[in-house]
Amino acid sequence: MTTSPKKMKKKTTDAIALDDPKAMRALAHPLRLKLLSELRITGPQSVGELCRVVDAAPGSVSYHLGVLAENGFVEPAPELARDARETWWRARHAWTTVEPMGPDAPPEERLASRALRHGILQAYVAEASAALEREETLPTEWIEAATSGDAVAHLTASQLSACGEELRAVAAKWAEIGARPGDDTAPAILIYQAFRKA
Repeated sequence: MTTSPKKMKKKTTDAIALDDPKAMRALAHPLRLKLLSELRITGPQSVGELCRVVDAAPGSVSYHLGVLAENGFVEPAPELARDARETWWRARHAWTTVEPMGPDAPPEERLASRALRHGILQAYVAEASAALEREETLPTEWIEAATSGDAVAHLTASQLSACGEELRAVAAKWAEIGARPGDDTAPAILIYQAFRKA
């Protein structure tokens, strides 16, 4: 589903940085991650539209949207409903940041952060696998434009931190360039990871 400009009445704020264990645990659920991602990429949608996209029952989708709303990730968009039977939702933020917790952080925060980051990583794997499966259906220029790779660099902790800042800046730059859908655009997912191997 493509969202028309009139549906995009209320702009989401840029980002939410998570440090609340309750919110991290709430977002760690695979269906909630999928629903939030869909609302961020496509824009406001009704429960019925979301059910078709995520292949889940209306009761389940409504429940998980309620949990996301309770934790500040989404909000109702009643002005978009065509009648009283429709319930519309929108994302409150364009993206979420969650950072690893150090050994001095409370155990509850460390566990919640790790659970959410595991959930996000599994969602990334699913997205990348689905992209490989879709490849044959795409025009050649889109297949050739995609990239994937990795590198190993022997870095200090401060160099790894600087590398992470640069990766975030590159992703933010291209997210800003591609912030608005156009006639010849399609959503492109930028995934980056930087971590110590051993």
